[in-house]
Amino acid sequence: MLYGIKVLDLTRVLAGPICTMLLGDLGADVLKVERPGSGDESRGWGPPFDAEGRSAYYLSVNRNKLGIALDLDVATDRATLDGLLAEADVVVDNFRRGTLERRGISPEEWCVKRPELVWCTITGFGAHTDRPGYDFVAQAESGWMAITGEPDGDPMKVGMALADVLAGKDAAIAILAALLQRVRQGAGRRVFISLADSARAGLVNVAQNALVSGTDAARWGNAHANLVPYQLFRTADRPIVIAVGSDAQWVACVTALGLASLAADQSLATNAGRLAQRERIVSEFSRALATRPAADWRRVLDAAGIPNGVVQSVLEALRETDGSALTGMPSSVGGSVRFPPPGIDEHGELVRRDGWNAFRAPETTKAGTGNG
Repeated sequence: MLYGIKVLDLTRVLAGPICTMLLGDLGADVLKVERPGSGDESRGWGPPFDAEGRSAYYLSVNRNKLGIALDLDVATDRATLDGLLAEADVVVDNFRRGTLERRGISPEEWCVKRPELVWCTITGFGAHTDRPGYDFVAQAESGWMAITGEPDGDPMKVGMALADVLAGKDAAIAILAALLQRVRQGAGRRVFISLADSARAGLVNVAQNALVSGTDAARWGNAHANLVPYQLFRTADRPIVIAVGSDAQWVACVTALGLASLAADQSLATNAGRLAQRERIVSEFSRALATRPAADWRRVLDAAGIPNGVVQSVLEALRETDGSALTGMPSSVGGSVRFPPPGIDEHGELVRRDGWNAFRAPETTKAGTGNG
């Protein structure tokens, strides 16, 4: 797919590394540059650490990369970086504004010198501010926390760093578009992605509700602002979610649950009618679902074609995957795992000797233990 595309990864923590990992999954040659000694901050974000002392956080987003340590305050290391920049197809960084420039590395100048270069910078809050960006802050300021949690509880963040993940995926999409532009027009592109923009865009229909109505969004807990029934219910043993998205599904659902009175009531035949009688529907569903275990209802609802799911723990969900304690979750973009996450400067000697040809060197297939 991206075989032979050279990606210089000047990122750390999550949004940038997930972007470059996706490109690596798709076959690109990704070279991760870290500071000597401590490396990527996420190397210390544990426990948990594996038996080799590697943090799970770091391992989750750094497969399919070779690794080199460079001190950008040292002239010889900057010269090594310059040599890599001179041949890279894509550069991804998430340094705060001015950090690279103060060390004599200007993305704008490199893009002028090499018009075919694609350079993507991931920021917290846009290209014109040096505010540090972390997922938690982006979730707070994007409106996510205001709509997450129980209606009478505190605003709540999503249980994972979703703003970072969305920004990383947005960056990968933008880079792929820029590479296609280069094929068609011969020129690369300077790309900026921010956690804030990705998080706000992630509001999608919630944002549109507010724009159309002029009314601020509210917290609905495990219910849905626009659909009923579309929420969590308790069964005899564990929670289940039911997501009715059409009038035909409504009829099939109440029939499957044996709720004849709801099935016969024509005032509930449309979603608007069901929204107007939310409390009645939720009460009837809750009473019926509490009589049997979740697994029973799963079989009944599956047979009726109703979207539903038992609430699983993370370990339960992982049983359905080929997740690896070393290389993370299976590629979500159809890619493959070629290298485990690199240790600090694990491939430094090889890269200093061979440059980008390190990806084709025989030693590369023997390396990749990820130690360090």
